[in-house]
Amino acid sequence: MEQTDEPQLNWHAVLVKSRHEFKATEKLLSKGIETFLPTVEKLRKWKDRKKLVAFPLFPGYLFVHTTKRSDDLLNVLKVPGVVRMLCTIPTEPDVIPDDQITSLIKLVENKEALDPYPYLTEGQTVNITKGPLAGIEGILVEKLDKHILVLSVDVLRQGVALTINAADVEKV
Repeated sequence: MEQTDEPQLNWHAVLVKSRHEFKATEKLLSKGIETFLPTVEKLRKWKDRKKLVAFPLFPGYLFVHTTKRSDDLLNVLKVPGVVRMLCTIPTEPDVIPDDQITSLIKLVENKEALDPYPYLTEGQTVNITKGPLAGIEGILVEKLDKHILVLSVDVLRQGVALTINAADVEKV
């Protein structure tokens, strides 16, 4: 029985220069590196026209599917516009669970209205920043008037929210 030492492919978050998400994605793909840049379409208005424009869901970040081999990581880091890979431990890029990326891909492909969402957990102390209640601090319990699915990307400490029908979900 032959044992292969094929390095495992994992998803990693990459920080890119401001407004370089699309250029860096294009360069990474041209190098044969599997890349995922979640985008949302927003209607932009000019004086003479309106147009749907794609924007990065997480500005400044994209995801690559690569191994932790130094030459593969260097291949990513050498791309113009790439700043660094997100690491908790220096030189050890954080792995993003496949299920988080798979869920994110499904949400983006669904073309529903997605909004960036702060990384919050139930029971967490929060501060109201807008509206007549601005400045009030409290504990997040749940949102009763709407059913919202929040998908968190742990490594980025960011999430995305989608308004859903309660009948479409079940307890895990």
